[in-house]
Amino acid sequence: MAGELKHPPAGDESAALARFVARTQWDGVPRNVQHEAKRALVNFFATALAGCNDPALRAASRVFAQFRAGSACHLIGRAETTDALHAASLNAMSGNVFDYDDTHLPTIIHPTAPVAPALLALAQTQRLSGRDLLLAFVLGVEIECRLGNAISPGHYQRGWHITSTCGVFGAAAAIARAMQLDETRTLWALGNASAQSCGLVENLGTMAKSIGVGNAASNGLLSALLAAQGFEGPRMPVEGPRGFLRVTGEAPDFASLTEGLGERWELMNNTYKPYPCGVVLNPVIEACLALHRASPVALDEVERIELIGHPLLRERTDRAAPHSGREAQVSAQHAVAVSLERGKAGLDEFSDACVAEPHWRAFADRLVFIDDAKYGIESATVTLRLRDGRALSHHVEAARGSLDAPLRDEDLEHKLIELAAWGGSGCATAPLIGALWSLDGREDAGTLMPLAAGTA
Repeated sequence: MAGELKHPPAGDESAALARFVARTQWDGVPRNVQHEAKRALVNFFATALAGCNDPALRAASRVFAQFRAGSACHLIGRAETTDALHAASLNAMSGNVFDYDDTHLPTIIHPTAPVAPALLALAQTQRLSGRDLLLAFVLGVEIECRLGNAISPGHYQRGWHITSTCGVFGAAAAIARAMQLDETRTLWALGNASAQSCGLVENLGTMAKSIGVGNAASNGLLSALLAAQGFEGPRMPVEGPRGFLRVTGEAPDFASLTEGLGERWELMNNTYKPYPCGVVLNPVIEACLALHRASPVALDEVERIELIGHPLLRERTDRAAPHSGREAQVSAQHAVAVSLERGKAGLDEFSDACVAEPHWRAFADRLVFIDDAKYGIESATVTLRLRDGRALSHHVEAARGSLDAPLRDEDLEHKLIELAAWGGSGCATAPLIGALWSLDGREDAGTLMPLAAGTA
């Protein structure tokens, strides 16, 4: 199958992707990819349990409750139940709200947040085995990340929030596979997703970012449900003259959509964060923590800080005066100051309360970005120039959590345990962790959600 999909005729990429989704079987997915799917889900539940009681989630839940169309679906870390579309949206928001979720390189898509919640909602409305959920998840991630490859980096630089815009395609593809839609209806699902692809970078650092991620999950679910009922979409939603790639990309790489399809798996380019912030800050924080351990200095001793890194570091994190924990998650100025002074970089260090401390802002104008395109996004050099004339420097070539220094399975388990406690979810983590690692042997994937809600 992989051979016939590798080089589709020009203008046939959407159909090739739909065919791949409809035909791929679990046994055709390599064992390491199967395991990576479980790792992604462990990480997702960790981040969603941390975010389940965030003010954005509480506000959205109150609004959504006015339009609830049923109560079949649980919410991660929360007592209430709701309908499938709202559950998909709220659980996606919860998983992404702290920017602590997974990251696909090189697109910087957070692939699990849009895809997994849609599948978890479906699994509570129709019986779905753990193996079928995992297969659908792998395929959904493959589609969204290949779309991201085709339009990066220009898509994000133009202001599109790539997790939201590509994530809706991934969710639609995943649900189409889980429902065992044929190739035609899977293509329609992608077309219906193309009609609902949206999300702006301008929203980062605000609650509005969560709307785009939540919509990607719920609209992807809706796209496939409509297709299953014969709701037709365009023939070329991805590559058409006015399709997704040409409209939202600058110079789309159409070949990357299908080259090596079924042979090279994008899930193996997924990474998991050790810190709750934009992934480009990981090496910066790691360098600052190393400097703190080696030679702790007070912030008022520092005359200037130089950050050398990929240009994306400056583009995404040059925020001198964040006003909230959300903005701090994408602020190098805050991340550097708090890491150097506290020697920690957890959720408490990126909270509203921490950001409100005035001395972080007083420090911000001493930070200078130095762009170097030779750096990968997982590397950075931090140099402290002190008032007494000393210079302290630390280089990180591959930050912890990157592809070259991945978090271990036990690291992900610890992250889930720690974040569940931090979020006040009441979830019993040991049964949930056990269920996730054994998911491919479970007959009913829907049983995950009562465990995650803390009601099982």
